[in-house]
Amino acid sequence: AGVIRFVALLVTLLGTWFVTQMYFDQSWKAITLRSWLGKELPQHKCGIQKSCPQNHFAFKIISGAANVVGPSICFDDVILMSSVRNNIGRGLNIVLVNGTSGQLLKSEAFDMYSGDINKLDTFLQEIKHGTIVLVASYDDAATKMNDKIRAHFVELGSSHVNKLGFRDNWVFLGAKGLHNKSPFEDYIRNDVKTNKYDGWPELLELEGCAPRKMD
Repeated sequence: AGVIRFVALLVTLLGTWFVTQMYFDQSWKAITLRSWLGKELPQHKCGIQKSCPQNHFAFKIISGAANVVGPSICFDDVILMSSVRNNIGRGLNIVLVNGTSGQLLKSEAFDMYSGDINKLDTFLQEIKHGTIVLVASYDDAATKMNDKIRAHFVELGSSHVNKLGFRDNWVFLGAKGLHNKSPFEDYIRNDVKTNKYDGWPELLELEGCAPRKMD
């Protein structure tokens, strides 16, 4: 009887060990010597995946999710627009920062469904040379969009604004005085066949390192 109990206990222990190894396999692989020593992994600015080189600003832009979860814009490790800050709105959420110092110049939300498009037109016209512009869509960003507004964003370096349509999602970082197309932009079309949410596409996340204006 003692032998049987011993064998049963051994089988149970081996089975538990096997299940534990299978369950935690991926997590186990992620454990590093640093974590064994009780040291936390380095946290990069704005929570992006890697640190930025010298004379670059870290940023992360997250679009809204349907008409429920608002967007977020982080620049140089500071959340400049978010639901928590209570400064976002339906449409286009735009942040302007000084391209040399990284200082916040202005942030504003523009209702692109029923708002006054002339306010956005004036806002974009007044952007000064060397200003970095960050944009996150929320709910609907294109109903009031016209050719003049699209041309402003093209001037800032956008490649996708001309095809932005009803309830499409869009995230973008550009600059006034940019001579080429911005490498920091993402766009997803509102399509009933592929939408993640009922009537809206999935949210977008854009992160990277924006070069500081040096001249």
